[in-house]
Formats: sequence, structure tokens, C-alpha cells
Amino acid sequence: MSTHEIVCPNCKTAFTIDEAGYADLLLQVRNQEFESEIHRRLEEAAAKTKVELELVKEKAVTESKLELEKLKAQIAKSEAEAKGKAADLQAQLDRAATEKKLAVVEALAAVEKERDKAVTDLKLKEAEQKIVESSLKESHQLEKRNLEAEIARLADFRAKQSTKMVGETLEQHCEIEFNRIRATAFPNAHFEKDNDAKSGSKGDYIYREFSDTGAEILTIMFEMKNESDTTATKKKNEDFLKELDKDRNEKGCEFAVLVSLLEADNDLYNDGIVNVSHKYPKMYVIRPQFFIPLISLMRQFALNALEAKNQVAIMKAETVDVTNFEAKLNEFRAGFGRNYDLAARQYEEAIERIDKSIKELEKVKEALRKSEDNLRLANNKAQDITVKKLTSGNPTMKAKFDEARANAPIEGEVVDHQDED
Repeated sequence: MSTHEIVCPNCKTAFTIDEAGYADLLLQVRNQEFESEIHRRLEEAAAKTKVELELVKEKAVTESKLELEKLKAQIAKSEAEAKGKAADLQAQLDRAATEKKLAVVEALAAVEKERDKAVTDLKLKEAEQKIVESSLKESHQLEKRNLEAEIARLADFRAKQSTKMVGETLEQHCEIEFNRIRATAFPNAHFEKDNDAKSGSKGDYIYREFSDTGAEILTIMFEMKNESDTTATKKKNEDFLKELDKDRNEKGCEFAVLVSLLEADNDLYNDGIVNVSHKYPKMYVIRPQFFIPLISLMRQFALNALEAKNQVAIMKAETVDVTNFEAKLNEFRAGFGRNYDLAARQYEEAIERIDKSIKELEKVKEALRKSEDNLRLANNKAQDITVKKLTSGNPTMKAKFDEARANAPIEGEVVDHQDED
């Protein structure tokens, strides 16, 4: 194995090493040189890189400054353009605002004109309505007074025809009615209370009439019955017929008449003079309004019968055949009966028409009262009309009024600044 002699560079001492040690030492030297070379090259590369970085940095800064300048120029240009556009937009907004104000002023003027016209028309209509209402009220009051007077007159007439007078008993009513026309209609008649109770009972009044020669031509036994004259138990007209027939026979009267207010709802007695001769001879039941008419009919019948009797007597005295005369007398009696029934029906028909007239007048009165209520309601609605209500449901007009009020409040009107939904 070969050896190599190596001199130490520091101590100058020589020593030998074998081939392997030499190779190893050589390798170490090479490595150090390589690392030194690498380190040097790395430093050179780092320095070069640093220089390049500085150059790049300077270039980037320069380019950035250029870009910034360009950007600033673009921004300045954009700002200038934006300012120009803003100025144009502001001008357009100013023109739009001016046009809007002009439109609002014109719309407000038109609305105010319409409002003034509406207010004027409303005042005219109110004035016309007041005049019409006043005229209608005066006409209504006049018609109402006339109607009430007519109703009162008819009601008074009906009351006098169908019921006893206020404050009078039924007997007093009949006596007063008879005495009122006694002098002219019944000059030879007596209508007096029956005070003879020898038989244990008596009627209320007896009617007796005599002719100019003193002959008795008509006698009637009257019995008056009012509900208040009886006990608490309701009575019927038939309950008094037997006793009345007994009194008639005992006092020697030809006819018997029951004047009654009993059974007020019984149409049999409300329809006129009721003939009950099928139960008791020559007996009638009447309401108070038929008191005088029945006496007049019986009296006329009696006078005619008296005249007929006188003629029969004359004929008999002259030995005249009275057979035909009696037939005529029977014919007269039948005709008189028919006329009597017809007169009674006509009288009841007149009373019924009066009742219907009263009902119709009451309906007219009620209709006039309702008409007055409707006029009052119409007046209240007219008084309640306002501009706010007129614009209700019209958002366009409402918005114009609100804007008009906000810009220029109407004189005498309070502006409401609260938002409305």
C-alpha cells in the first residue's frame, strides 16, 4: 500500500497517511471547497437576486405610480363626467319639481274651483231644501191640522151615533135625545119613566102618543141596559126579553124595545134594528143610535094605520065594501116593511163608510208623519256632508287635498299633519 506525506500548514509538521486516509482527506478538502464555492455562488445569486428584486421593485413602483396617475386621471375624468351628469340630473329634477309645483298649483286651483263650486251648489241646495222643507212643513202642518180636525169631527160624529154621551147614563142619553126633538117631531107624545111597580116589576120608560082627537096611536115599553148597570157576570140581551114582555103586557103597551149596549162584539145587534118577534110579539132590540129612528118608523106606521082605521070606519059607516081596501092596506104594510128594512140597511152602510173614512184618514196621518221623519233624516244627511266625505274613496283627490293643505292651508280649515292609512 502506498503512503503519502502530508505537511501541516499550521505547525509545519510532516506526517504520512495511507492511501485510504489520503483519499478521505482529499474528499474532505474537496467538500470544503465545494461548500465554499456553493456558499459563494449562493451569496452571488442572493446579491444578484437582491439587485434584481430592487430593480423589479423600482420598476413595479414606477409602473404603479404610472397606473395610479392614469387611475387618478380616469377618476378625475369620471368625477368631472359625474358632476356634469349630476348637474344635468339636478337641472332635470329642478325642472320636474317646477313642473310638479305648477301641476299641483293648477290641480289645486281646479280642485279649489270645484270645491268652491260644490260649496256654492251645496249652499244653494241647502237653501232650496230649507225653502222646500219649510213649505212642506207648513203644508204638512196645515194638512195635519185639517186631518186631525176631520178625524175629530168624524170620531165625534161616530161616538154620538154609536155610544152614549160622556157623563151620561144610557137612560139619560135616550131621554136627552128624545127631549131635544120632542117639540118638533113628537108634539103629542109622552116619554116618561115607568114608576108603577105594583106588579113587582117595571120597565124603564113608556112612550105614549095621542092623536089630535085624543086617541092613543102608539105605545112602547122601553128597557135600557148598559154593561155597567149589571153585575160582574156578563149578561146577554136575551136574559131581559122575558121580563120586558111581561112589563109591556102589564102596562098595556103595544110594542116593546130593549135599548142595549150589552154584547158589544155581537154583529147581530151591531148591524141594525133586530126584530125578535119570533120569540116575543112586537119586540125589538136596538143600539142607542137607533133609538130615535125606531120611534120615528113606528110612529109613521101608527099614523098610517090610524088613517087607515079612520078610512075603514068611514067606509063602514057609508056601507062601503072594504075588501079591496083591506088588500091595499096589507100591501101597504108589506111595502112599509120593505122600506123599513132598506132604510135600516142604508143607515148601517153610512155608518160603515164613516168608519172606513176614519181608518183611511188615520193611514194618511201616519203616512204624513213618516214623510216628516224622512224629511228630517234627509236634512240631517245634507247637513253632514263635508269635503272630506266627498273625497272618501278617491285616493287621487284625497292626495291632492292633503298636499294642497300641507303647502298652503285653506283659510279657516285646520291642517291635519298626521299620516293616514
